[in-house]
Order: sequence, then structure tokens, then C-alpha cells
Amino acid sequence: MLSSLSASILGTGSYLPERIMTNAELEKMVDTNDEWIRTRTGIQERRIAGPSETTSDMAAAAARAALENAGIDAQEISMIICATVTPDMFFPNTACFVQTKIGATQAVCFDVSAACSGFLYAMEIARQFIASDPSKTILVIGADKLSTIVNWEDRNTCVLFGDGAGAAILRHREGGRGIITTSMGSDGKLNNILYTPGGGSAAPTTLENVSQKLATIHMNGRETYKQAVKSMVESSLQALKQADLTIDQITCIIPHQANLRIIEAIATRLNVSLNHFHLNLDRYGNTSAAAVAIALDEAARTRNFQRGDLILLVVFGGGLTWAASVVEW
Repeated sequence: MLSSLSASILGTGSYLPERIMTNAELEKMVDTNDEWIRTRTGIQERRIAGPSETTSDMAAAAARAALENAGIDAQEISMIICATVTPDMFFPNTACFVQTKIGATQAVCFDVSAACSGFLYAMEIARQFIASDPSKTILVIGADKLSTIVNWEDRNTCVLFGDGAGAAILRHREGGRGIITTSMGSDGKLNNILYTPGGGSAAPTTLENVSQKLATIHMNGRETYKQAVKSMVESSLQALKQADLTIDQITCIIPHQANLRIIEAIATRLNVSLNHFHLNLDRYGNTSAAAVAIALDEAARTRNFQRGDLILLVVFGGGLTWAASVVEW
């Protein structure tokens, strides 16, 4: 029997900045080359937001697209949850800025910080709110302007990241299972393999340390790869088990868009063809919380999901954090 408290995705939207930064452009900035980037990451280009374009600007654009896709008005939104690690400012939260920009005056607004896992964390939070009150309509957004926290002199990280936003509208839909199950996890002991050490209360930016670029992304690439593959495979299998499903019943797998080698390793361990994965990292790079949200919107528009199709979303991020969700379209 289907639960009356399910949360379905009614519509999706995304936004990518106009500026395209190619690998050739990066060759002029740091000691790297197109072949090195493509063979090690699968990335060919990424989008970079303009100097005056904020995270909330991108988030609002994705939100408007999702509202249009769902066929609902902003006034129907009762809650906005924005997943980001690059908020417009420490406070107010970015969701409040989005509320004003889209005219969702009835919405309660807050942000979630779970790095690249943020969108699925936010979706699960939304699901729980809808479970307690099925009348709610919730806007979930993943948005990041990573170009503001990238060290453009570090060739190991600057080639990986881009800017963008994705959004989804969640609401109870009679007769639909929606988000069937979500498997989530964290490991704070590994907080130092993918992180931004400065800019917060632990190491505020000062005149004395600004040259150290502490408020930029730091990453242990080898360890991040290992942990990403491990946690994404395990959470995918756990989510499928909880849903009483097998991988061959999944129509499409939408992973975090970080590195093609990571996704290839996951495909091998899940014993599934890479064709089952929706990939766009070659064009957008890693956009953190926005990555899986953008890929979900793109897949929904290009793969022509049918009602009842089963989708597996799986992510990994700094924290460490990870999650996998099985969704009935």
C-alpha cells in the first residue's frame, strides 16, 4: 500500500552561467594541459559566473525554471531549502535571497551545508517535512559559485570546478511513491581530505594570512577518490536494499559529477553499463551541490522519463558526507 505521506518531484530546473572556461584557457593560467585534464577527470570545460552574479542569482534562475516545469506559482511554495557552500554571505541565508527574487512570500527559508552531497540532504529534509504535512510544496535548490573559492594557482583543484544551480519542486502526489528511500552517511574523521580551511571562525581571513589562500578548496585527490567510490557504491546498494529493488530495475543513475574515473569505478562495482549513467561533467565540471541537481534536470528533459521510472541519485562531498536516493518518477 502506498504511503499517503510520499514526496514526489513535480518539476526540475537548472541554470548555467554563460561564460565557458575551456581546458585550453586553463593551460594559460597553470602548468596543465587539455590531455592531462581530460584523461584524468573527463572534464573539457566548465561554466564560470560573472563577477556580479551571485549564488542566489543562479539559484533563483534555476528555481524559476523548476516552477515553470512544474506548472505552479511561486506563491504556492511553503518552504525553500538551498544547499550551498558558497552562500551570498554568512547571513542572511541564501534561500531568503532566493525567496525575494522569485516572489515566494509564503515560504520558510533556510540553507543546508553538506558540500557536494547538499542537494540530496536537502531533498531528504523536504521529504520529512512533507511526511509530517502533505500539504507542503517545497523548493529544493543546489547552487554553488565555486569559482570564488578556487585557488587558480593550484592545478590539482582549479581544473575540476565550475558554477551553476539546479532545483526541484517536491510535493505529495496521490498514487505515487516519489522518493522511495534515501541512504545517508557522514564521517567527520575524514574532514581534512576535502575542505576549505580558512574564512570561518577557526581561521578567519586576516591581512597576515590572506596570501596563504586558506579560504580556497584544499583536496587530497587520491584519498578523495578512494572514499568517493567506496561511499557512493555502499550507499547506492543500501538505498536499493531498503527499497527492495535491484540495480537492473533502475532506469537511470544520476551520480555526483566530480570525476569520470570515479563514475567508471562505481559502474564496475555495481556491475552496470556506463550508459545507464547520466553524465555532463565534460561540459560543466564539478559544481558541488548543484551538480546532481543540474544532471537530474538535464536527464529529465533529454531522457524522457516516464511516470513510474526508477531513478538512482548518488552523491559524495566534503565532511565527509554521502547519500543515495531511489526515486519513482
